[in-house]
Amino acid sequence: MKKYSPLLLVVMLMLVLAACGTKTQEDVTKSLGKKIEETKSYKAEAQMTLQVGEEPQTYDVEVSYKDPNYYRVQLKNVAKDQSQIILRNDEGVFVLTPALNKSFKFQSDWPDNSSQAYLFESLVKDVLEDTEAKYTETEDYYVYETKTRYQNNQMLPIQEISFNKKELTPAEVKVMDTDRNALVTVKFKKVELGVSFDEDAFDMKKNMSNAQLDVAVMAEVEDSEFTVLYPTEQSGTALVEEKSVNTDTGKRVVLTYDGEKSFTLIQEKNTLVPAVGMTQSVIGDPVDLGFSVGAQTENSIYWSYNGVDYMLASTELSKEEMVNIAQSVQGTVIK
Repeated sequence: MKKYSPLLLVVMLMLVLAACGTKTQEDVTKSLGKKIEETKSYKAEAQMTLQVGEEPQTYDVEVSYKDPNYYRVQLKNVAKDQSQIILRNDEGVFVLTPALNKSFKFQSDWPDNSSQAYLFESLVKDVLEDTEAKYTETEDYYVYETKTRYQNNQMLPIQEISFNKKELTPAEVKVMDTDRNALVTVKFKKVELGVSFDEDAFDMKKNMSNAQLDVAVMAEVEDSEFTVLYPTEQSGTALVEEKSVNTDTGKRVVLTYDGEKSFTLIQEKNTLVPAVGMTQSVIGDPVDLGFSVGAQTENSIYWSYNGVDYMLASTELSKEEMVNIAQSVQGTVIK
C-alpha cells in the first residue's frame, strides 16, 4: 500500500474540498444567464412594499410572461381596493385601470428600458450588465448587490437581489436609496416556470373584462367634492395661484407653481369611461409612482389615485423631477 506524507494528504484534501465548495460569482452569473435564456414562460406571485409617503403601501403582484415579449403584471393594493394591470402584447404596452374602464396605450420599450423589481428576466439583466456587482452566498441564497437601471430616478441607485440556490429563481429584492434604506421591497411567494397560457391571456380587452369581475366598477359620482392635495417636493417653487373651475363632470382644481422651474398640477374627480374600447394613446412610458402606475410623456405625468385624476405638466422640469414631485403629492394637504 502506497504511503503519502501528511503534508501531501492535507494538500489533496484541500483540493477535494475546493472542488466540492461554493460556486464562484462567475459560475452563478453564467447559470443565471443560461436559466433565463431557457425560460420561455413563467408565472410569479409576490408582495411589494413601497416606502412612499407617511405609510408603507403594500401590493400583491401577479406576473405572467411568455417568450418573446408578452407580459401581464397585475398590481393590487388590497387596503385601498385598487387594481391596475401593465400589459404588453403585439399591439403595444398598456396600463389598465379596470374600475374606471380606463386604459393607456404606449409605444414603449417597457420593460426593457428600465429595472423592474418584480420581473425575473429584468433582475437577471441587472446582474449580467453590472460588471462591478457585489456577490455573497448564504445557506439558501445567492445574493447580488447591483446598480439599478432606472432612467428617471437616481434616488434608487442600488438593489440587493437574492436568488434561491436550488431553482435559481428570485426570492427577494430590496431597492435602496443612497443611504441604503430599502424604499422598495419585493418578496416572491412563488415562481412557476414553463407555464402554458390561453391564446387571449395577453389580450387587452379580455384582461379588462376579466379584471372588472374582480373589482367593483366605479359608479357615477354625484358629489364632485374632494380634498385638494399639495406636493411637499416643490423643486424651488412656490404656489402662486389656486383656481377652481366648474366642468361638465364636476370641479377641477388648477395649482400653479412658479420659481426656479414652474409647473402646473391639475386635480379632478374620476369619471367613468363607458366603453372599454376608449383607449388613450401616449407617446411616453408607464411610470411606477409607488401608489399608482401613471403615464409619463416628455412634459407631463398623468395618474389616478383614491378617486381623483391628477396631471402634472411642465416644460422646465426634468422627467426625474416630475416623478419626485408627483410622488410627493399623496398623503399630504400641506400648502
